[in-house]
Amino acid sequence: MTAPRPTAPRIEPLTELTGDAEELQGTLITNADGVPINIFATLAKHPKMAKRFNLFGGFLLNKGLVPAREREIVILRVGWNAKSVYEFGQHTVIGRNCGLSDAEIKALATDDPSAVAWSADDRALIDLADDLCRDDCVSDDTFARVRTRWSEAETMELIVVAGFYRLVSGFLNSAGVQLDSGVPSWPA
Repeated sequence: MTAPRPTAPRIEPLTELTGDAEELQGTLITNADGVPINIFATLAKHPKMAKRFNLFGGFLLNKGLVPAREREIVILRVGWNAKSVYEFGQHTVIGRNCGLSDAEIKALATDDPSAVAWSADDRALIDLADDLCRDDCVSDDTFARVRTRWSEAETMELIVVAGFYRLVSGFLNSAGVQLDSGVPSWPA
């Protein structure tokens, strides 16, 4: 059973980057009005942590070895497992931009994602995320299936992506970070 998620922020996002948070100016993803999106406006309350968080997260999103579509399958599945609507919503947008269809995204937000005919490689990524979220360890079977497609370094990155976004989802849920305007919720 999943605990209820906060319906209001437990940590209010900054509305203006002042003081120590000013050093983050220009490094945070913003909305159309130039205001940092809620995750970054919340993290900005701890500027030193936010800076390092953004460096690592930015690496995983922009400089990693794993192609974007496959990375997003893992992130979306972790977001679903963590019941993090914010994570799932933000990465729905990113996932679409990386080539995931709405049917694939919707299937990732179910207990049984087999409504889509996933390739064996994609199914291994879904199972990797599920294993890690369920037991904090990728099973031998799943690990072997991942390794049929991905190099050792890519496999390491996939596990770290799943773990990082599990951490992110837990933060978002616990801090009560609310969806940004225009970001989708769970698929219908």
